[in-house]
Amino acid sequence: MKCPFCSFEDSKVVDSRPTDEGTSIRRRRECLHCGKRFTTYETVERMPLMLIKRDGTRQAYDRQKLLNGLVKACEKRPVSLMQLEQIVDHVEQKLFGSLESEVSSKVIGELVMEQLRKVDEVAYVRFASVYRQFKDINTFMEELSTLLKDK
Repeated sequence: MKCPFCSFEDSKVVDSRPTDEGTSIRRRRECLHCGKRFTTYETVERMPLMLIKRDGTRQAYDRQKLLNGLVKACEKRPVSLMQLEQIVDHVEQKLFGSLESEVSSKVIGELVMEQLRKVDEVAYVRFASVYRQFKDINTFMEELSTLLKDK
């Protein structure tokens, strides 16, 4: 592993422990040249996942894009970044566990809403309004009615 400080190409592992519920390994390394320490993470390489959008176009799945959408939905809400990361982790676990190489944005949206509803109802309605493209107040009220009915 190349040192981020001096670019020396050899280091030794000082400490190693599992993180993210066992999905990756955090390693503390020490450069054999300059002696500085740095952290690396080892994760399983996953198959690329293609996202099929509403208009039929395809693009590579982007975890950060999904997380950014959740951050916007939860703006000024009592939802931590850790909770949002857990939602994305759960969605990814379902997606990559299905062994499909392509998935529709609709499936991802439904999985996100299912998780977000458990965390914060206001954020859920915000996300749903963008995801389901509410056209008017009636569509919005229908979603709120469903939310209240299921309570």
